Amino acid sequence: MTQQERAKLFMPFDAMKGLQEELRKREEKHMRVDKIELSEESQQEISNVLCSLEEGMEVSVRYYCNHHYLTVTAKVVKLDFVYKYLYLTCNKIRFDDLYQINIL
Repeated sequence: MTQQERAKLFMPFDAMKGLQEELRKREEKHMRVDKIELSEESQQEISNVLCSLEEGMEVSVRYYCNHHYLTVTAKVVKLDFVYKYLYLTCNKIRFDDLYQINIL
């Protein structure tokens, strides 16, 4: 018996296939949050920061995505005021989903 065949004998066995995945899905579902409605002041503050942004600037952004609030630090690649998107090096974010944005 080769060493690889022997190693297969001692690999963990999942008696209930898919149980761990289903548990992770349920846990994620329970951790969901509702989107917070921003005040007029907060919306104006975000708008002012967006107007002062330029390509290449590094920003810290907190935004709403798939029932969760995420924070990312990245460089601005593009601002699309027509379709209302902020393009960062790692993703694109709708202006409506922005919760907080800081220039670093």
